[in-house]
Parts: sequence; C-alpha cells; structure tokens
Amino acid sequence: MDKTIRKYTSFDEAKADEYRYWQSRPAHERMDAVSEITQELYAMKGVVPDVRRLQRNLVRLQRPRHEISEAGGVKCR
Repeated sequence: MDKTIRKYTSFDEAKADEYRYWQSRPAHERMDAVSEITQELYAMKGVVPDVRRLQRNLVRLQRPRHEISEAGGVKCR
C-alpha cells in the first residue's frame, strides 16, 4: 500500500490526480473499492445490506443449422 502524502495547490489538481489514480487501477480493483465503500456506508447507517441485486438469467436458444449452397444462398435444415 502506498502511504505517500501529497500536497496540492488546488482542489482541481487534487481531483485530477485522484481521477488518474483510479483510471490506472484495473477494473476489478475499482469494483472492489466500490463494494467496500458501499458496505461501509451500510454499516455507518446501521442498515443490513439486504438489498435486491440485479438478477442474471441465462437463456440458451436452439437455432436451426444453416447450409450455404454453392450459389452463396443459405438454406435451413
């Protein structure tokens, strides 16, 4: 963990550096940070994080096989 202390001359400079830092981190690390912040917020509010999550459904569709004729047309079997 980097424990460097930085001093900025303006708020905009600090925000730009923060943005660059988070953009340099891999997506999974950024998502972990969001999850950690969310959990901390729930803990501060005394709320049990029993919220509904997005439901992911997997559907497999069976498509008919297609044949390509010598003339370039497509025929269904």
